[in-house]
Amino acid sequence: MSFYNDKVYTTATVLTPHDTNALTVPCSALWVGGAGAITGITLGGQTVLISGIPAGTVLPIGFSVVKSTGTTATLIAALG
Repeated sequence: MSFYNDKVYTTATVLTPHDTNALTVPCSALWVGGAGAITGITLGGQTVLISGIPAGTVLPIGFSVVKSTGTTATLIAALG
């Protein structure tokens, strides 16, 4: 299954995952530059683990927190 995202993002902020610190600005998507997994809290308040994310993926899920525990993906940017 493929997903085409034609949304244009106006901001991008490189982020460092942290277990308790919220993102300075909640995002509407994440850019994942290095393959792996993302653990975080969505804008809806759910804690999720998304695994098997390939490098170069735009993950169209809004997050308020990207946790360091369980996150193995690298080169992550918050898109808004």
